[in-house]
This record gives sequence, C-alpha cells and structure tokens, in this order.
Amino acid sequence: MDKSWTVQYGNNSVHTVSMCLFGAVLDLPNFSTEVDLYVTPLGSYDIVIGVNWLADHKAKVDCYEKNIKCLDDQLETTEIQGVKREISVRKLSAMQLKKAKNKGCTLYAVKISEFSEEDGDYMKRFPLLQSFRDVFPEELPGLPPKREFDFTIEIKPGTEPISKAPYRMTTTELVELKAQLQELLSKGLIRPSVSPWGAPVIFVKKKDGTLRLCIDYRMLNKATIKNRYPLPRIDDLFDQMRGAVVYSKIDLRSGYHQLRIREEDIHKTAFRTRYRHYEFTVLPFGLTNAPAAFMNLMNNIFQEYLDKFVLVFLDDILIYSKSVEEHNEHLKIVLGILRKRKLYGKLSKCSFFDSEVHYLGHVISKEGIAVDPSKIVAITEWPAPKNVHEVRSFMGLAGYYRKFVKDFSKVAAPITSLQKKDKKFIWNDKCEAAFKSLKGQLTFATILAVPDPNGSFTVVTDASGEGLGGVLLQNDQVIAYESRKLKLHELNYAPHDLELAAIVHALQVWRHYLLGKPFELKTDHLGLKYIFTQPNLNARQRRWLEFLSQYDFDISYIKGKENRVADALSRRRHISALITLRTQFKDEVKSASEFDIYFQQVKAALAAEPNDGRYKGFHFDNEGILRYENRVYVPMLNDLRKKLLVEFHNSPFSGHPGITKMLADLKQQYFWKGMKKDVINFVTHCLECQRVKAEHMHPAGLLYPHSIPQYKWQVITMDFVQGLPMSRNKHDVILVVVDKLTKVAHFIAGNLKDDSPVLAKRFVHEIFRLHGVPELIISDRDPRMTSRFWQTLNTALGMKLNFNSAYHPETDGQTERVNQVLEDMLRMYCMDQQYKWEEYLPLVEFAYNNTYHSSLKMAPFEALYGRKCRTPVSWDSVEDRVIIGPEILTEMEQQVKLIRE
Repeated sequence: MDKSWTVQYGNNSVHTVSMCLFGAVLDLPNFSTEVDLYVTPLGSYDIVIGVNWLADHKAKVDCYEKNIKCLDDQLETTEIQGVKREISVRKLSAMQLKKAKNKGCTLYAVKISEFSEEDGDYMKRFPLLQSFRDVFPEELPGLPPKREFDFTIEIKPGTEPISKAPYRMTTTELVELKAQLQELLSKGLIRPSVSPWGAPVIFVKKKDGTLRLCIDYRMLNKATIKNRYPLPRIDDLFDQMRGAVVYSKIDLRSGYHQLRIREEDIHKTAFRTRYRHYEFTVLPFGLTNAPAAFMNLMNNIFQEYLDKFVLVFLDDILIYSKSVEEHNEHLKIVLGILRKRKLYGKLSKCSFFDSEVHYLGHVISKEGIAVDPSKIVAITEWPAPKNVHEVRSFMGLAGYYRKFVKDFSKVAAPITSLQKKDKKFIWNDKCEAAFKSLKGQLTFATILAVPDPNGSFTVVTDASGEGLGGVLLQNDQVIAYESRKLKLHELNYAPHDLELAAIVHALQVWRHYLLGKPFELKTDHLGLKYIFTQPNLNARQRRWLEFLSQYDFDISYIKGKENRVADALSRRRHISALITLRTQFKDEVKSASEFDIYFQQVKAALAAEPNDGRYKGFHFDNEGILRYENRVYVPMLNDLRKKLLVEFHNSPFSGHPGITKMLADLKQQYFWKGMKKDVINFVTHCLECQRVKAEHMHPAGLLYPHSIPQYKWQVITMDFVQGLPMSRNKHDVILVVVDKLTKVAHFIAGNLKDDSPVLAKRFVHEIFRLHGVPELIISDRDPRMTSRFWQTLNTALGMKLNFNSAYHPETDGQTERVNQVLEDMLRMYCMDQQYKWEEYLPLVEFAYNNTYHSSLKMAPFEALYGRKCRTPVSWDSVEDRVIIGPEILTEMEQQVKLIRE
C-alpha cells in the first residue's frame, strides 16, 4: 500500500494498517467470495468481517439465532449459521424466582464477582500473602469482636432524642429497601429497635445504577459532641522513613463495619422505615466522629510499631523497610496483627513491595519525599493567556500571593502592562518569561507550606460554567491548589449544585488533611450555608451530603470579589467547556466521520453514483465534510451530538429554549437522523426547565388582533416586569420593548421609583437611537405612561400612544408572552443568585432575539437584519452566509413579506 490507514476497533483502540491482501478468498459455509484483507493485530481472532462488507451484501444479523442472512455474488439470499451454545445458566426475574420457590425448587444463593487477575497475581508473586489469605476475604465474615475502643456517641447536655418521619419512597425503592434490610439483618449489622431516636432513610444511586441504603444522620451529628482526636504531624511521620526503599500499603475492607458501637449507644443510631424501626450494631457510614474513633483504634493496635516501620492514617496502613528481607518480616508482623485483631483488608486496593508509593499527598521513594505533583498541577499546567480577560484571571490569582513573591511588581510588569486601556494585546518573550517565573514562584516552597495537622485548615472553593476550583490554606499559606474542568453531564447542573460539587471534589482530594478534624469552608454561594438544614433534597444532593457528613466543618460566606484564587482556578482557559466549540468541533467531526457507518454508506453511494436518489441533497464540501443541503452531518461517535445538544440548550447564548425553538436553531446548521427525537428527549429531561418553566396554554375566548405593521419598528409594545430582587445597580424592574413586526425585544433595567423623565431618557438612549421614532406605542396603563410628561414627549416626537383594556393584559398578548419567556430565562441564569439578574440581562436579550420564533418561522434577529447572528456554536464563518449589495434588499423584502403573511 502507498499509504497507511488508521482503524478503530469496537473497544475504541486505534491501530495503523500498512498492508493489504487483495483478492483473498473468503470461504463461507454456503458460498465463496473475494475480499480485500487489511493486516492488523486482532488478538485471538483470525478475521473480522467489517461493516462495509455487511452493508454491501445487505446482511441481516440475528444475534439470538446466531446467523447472518446476506446476498451472495449472484445476488441470491444465503444464510450463514454460527455456533449455538446451550446456556445452562440464565437470569430470572423476581416473579419467576417466586414461582420457582412456590414449586419447591431448590434455590442456591451464589455471589458472582469479577475475577481480578491482579489479586491472583499478588498471591503467586508473594508466597507470604498465601499464608495470610484469610486476612483478605471477599466479604467480612460477620460481626467484629467487641473491642476496648468500641464507637461511642456522646450527646450534648440537654438534648432530647431526635426522631424524624421517614421520607417517601417509590415502589422500586421500597422493594430495594426490603431486600437490603434483610441482608443487613442476616449479617447482624442491624437489629430491630424501640429507640426514641430515629433518622430517616434515603437511597443514593451509585455509578453502576444500583441503590445504596444511607441514613440521614444530620440532626444526630449536630447534637453530637465532636471528638477532637489529635493527628500526628505529617512531616514528623516522614522523618521516621529516611533510608526506606521498599513499601507496602494495605487498605481495610469496609473499615467502619469492622468497629462495633458501644452497647449503650446503639439506640442512638436508630433509623425509621415504613416497615419498622432498626438500629446499627456496627459503625455506619455518615456519623461525624467515625474518622477520629477509627484512628484511635488503629493507633492502639499498631502502637508498638508506629514510627518504626508502620504509618497509619484511618484505614490506610503503610509499611516501610530498608531492604526486601526486612520488609518481608515487617509485613508478616502487620498481617499477623490484623489476623489476631480480626481486621480484614481489601486485596484489590492494596499494593506490596513497591519502590514508590503515594501517601498523604506525598510521593515517597528511596530518593526521598516529594510533594505530590497533583497539588500544584492546577498552576503548573496553566496555559499562557490569549487575551486581556485571561491575563486578568491569572493576575487575580498571582496578586493574591504577591507578599510571598520577591519583587512581585517588577517580575509581573510585562504582564500587567497588557491590562492598560487601549493597549494592543501582544504576548511577547518578556511576557512569557514573566509568566513562567510567576508560576514557578507560586509553587515554590515559600508559598506551598508544610501543613501542621494540629493547626486549623481553611478550604476555599468556587465553581463556574467552565470548571471547579479550590485552594487549601493554613495560616493564609497555600497547602495545595486544585482545579478540574466540568464533565459533560455537569454542564446541566444548576449553580447551587455546581458549587456543592466543588466542595465535594475539594474534600475528596484533600481527605487526608481534613478527615477527623475541624476546618473552615469558605464559599461565595450564600445558599450553601443552610444546606445541612434543608429538608427537601434531590438524589444527587443526598449522595453528596452523605459524603460530607463524615467531615467536621463550618461553612462561611465569602464575597465573590474576595474569592479570587478559587474563582481563577475554576475559570482557567483550557477548561472552558464548549465556548471554543467551533474551532475544535470541525476537527472532531472530520476525524469521527471516518468511523461513522452512515457517513461511510453515503460516501460509498455517492462515489459509485453521484446522482443517487437515495441521498439527494448530500454532498461533500472542500474539506471533505458531509453536508445535507448546507447543513453539516454530525457523526454518532465521541458524544458530538450530545455536545451540540448541551450547547444549543444550556449555553448562556441559548437560554434553555423549548423543543420547537431548539430544533429549528439546530436544523439551520446541523443534520443527523433522529435529531428531533434526540432534542425532545434532551429538553424533556432537563431538570432546570422542569423546575423553572411554567406550562403555557392557549387562552380561551376570542380576541381582536392588532393590525400588522407595514415596516419594522413602526409599532412597538412596552411593558414592565416588576417584583425583581434589588440588583447591585439598585435596579428592580425591567422595561420590555418589543417590535410588533419582527418580534425583536430590548430588555432595559430600571428602578420602580423612576419617574417619567428618567423613563423617557432611557427610551431615547436604548430605542430611539437604534430604531428611530415609532408611529404607535401600545402599553398598559402604568402611571408613568399616562403622565402629562410622557404625553407631551409623544406629541413632540410624533408618536401615538394606545393603552390596553384595563385589567385585561391579554389584549397585548405579545408582550405578556415575552415577559413570561424573559422571567423563565432569568430564572435559568440566576436560579440561586437572583440578585445577579441584571448581569445576565444582555445574554437573555441576545438568546431571545437569536432563537427561532414559531410565528416568524425565523429568529427575530434574522427578521430585523436579514441574517442569523453568529454564536460560538456557529459552524460557518460570517463570510459564508453574509448577503451583500442589492441582494440583501431583495432578501429583506422577501422576509418582511413572509412575516406579514
């Protein structure tokens, strides 16, 4: 072959093909045919018949019967039968299982788990582990023994028993509740209770879709006296490890369930269900003092060997030695203690005889102890700014720590000069050198301090539409930075949930610093201060609160302008979600098309017959991109369609449109089979739309419509949206002005106390200067509109003012409908920070004017200017669609005619 090909397998692995066997004979049971075979690694398979061959022979695959029906070279249908194996084991439904039991069939309970080759490999490689196989069981063997340090729950004096009613559950959850309660009872982990205490049960969905039983212990934790068990200094721990070259790490299986609750405290763990009251006999997940109690147990058990060859942090045990022989003895001692104390490890999470290990945020090896690179990766991987906005974002972070950077102003001067007004942005070598110098000093030891575990920590988090960010502090010195981009599904989160996700992510990353000791958590989202007292939570919030309940922290509010570090980390350029969609998306479409079945079918058909009637309207542009008419075909691979759906619905430039509008906007630029079904499914499952949008029904009765204007901005309507929270600019109303013909709207912020002269001034600045003087204004009977001043202004400008019928706002149904849309969109943008509504008003106006309007059959912007406005999701450049010269006049005349019709 003259060139190589890239082939993607079904498991997403990519291989290069450079050899082809032309004219090879494929001998099938009922016929033979010639094929071209591409030589590539296939593992245990000899030949794989590709989709192209199946399509050419119009193959129909029956997976159940294990056969393929296809056309042979004579175009006759032939059947190829595969090997059918009789399966003796099959799944049973719950009803089938019940019937089998009633018939007297013998039933066996068998646990099926995935075999881990790594587990078996450990046993083969290290004979020592084979003699301690019982320390690593598949499941805990039963109740743990009573210990000297059983878990206790000390309640604040004067606290009465707290009991909350059970939460309502679905039928599916009730079935699952029964099953899990029975399993816990059979293992002895819970028992029936008559306690006056009672916490409600909640279900949390795990990643694999199954449900995990959780108890909402928020009220019990609030009434519990906190255990301030001291943790050792991490640098002191590491001092004992000098000279070590071999390391093993043991993680305990379901650690908390290996610790009993003191008999007199068991009743406090009681939880209420629909069926009866139960209480835990072992330590459940979610109790506030659990980490401290478990640390106390582990330190007591390994006290003799701590600082000699053992480090312990909660359920993580680190063994270190100066030689392999010595390590073998040390590991034998530790495993012997675990066996004696009836503590059990989880082999799949353990590692043995390693030369390097990650532990407590450090990388430990024979070379020494280094800071884990993950602590500073958020800074070291910060890309060079591309514009002034990105410069300000980085300098906001750097400036916060200027007192730790010697000659900060001098070092940063080339970058700060770019922020000057009217200065052209040019990123030169001096800027690059200053940028690298600042990044280096931000991650230097003078800033990244060694933490004192007995000191107080502060966690500051923030979330944006691009990512999550956070910084761990102690005495105003940075311990670690953290930042990550939003995952695709997180783009649908409400602001409240995004801020909560930032907190959860930060605590997961810095668990080894924060678990078991009090700390302060700062967020610029005021509503999160009350998250632990909110009664109604969604499933996601329940899952996160269960995780947060094991930490001891106080939430405090920090103003957004003071939260510069976490805010900057959440907005790094390279983690901007889809704002650069156009530049990246084209390349993604081109690469994914090579593996898309439909694309290949169309390509093959048009290559064979350019005028193939089945694919009328399809063509390839100069870049090899498949288009239907002028729309780009989007392949099914790599979540490309999902990315477009997210951007066309959730983007600040879109504003959560409904099904009809979103489909119309999407169809103007893109195409794929089943687009309407995908849009319907996406919009109907949008949680924000379900929470915010009201149902809009056609009004009853008949109304006399206004006459249709002859030209644009001849007739306008004006109305006020009132009752808004006071914004930072002291505005609490919106003046809504809509052109009767093109439906273009302007949203102008104001104050309820604004008088007629102020209103007239805004009208001149925002409407008159853009569109001239209208002939007719339709308005409600607001006192400011009926005033003598406004009447005089109308006369002076040659305008006529008509009022709606009193107490009948539906007589100006157009403006009322726009008001509803405006309110829905504002709620979308600032659901949990309503005072920020004015900041989002320009985006709302843009999204409304650039969204398809069913009565116009186009967007208002297009009706006004003759073209659709570009957004970050626009595929083509402006030049591709622009109409110039006399053509635009003809085009706009046609559009006005269409609108009037």
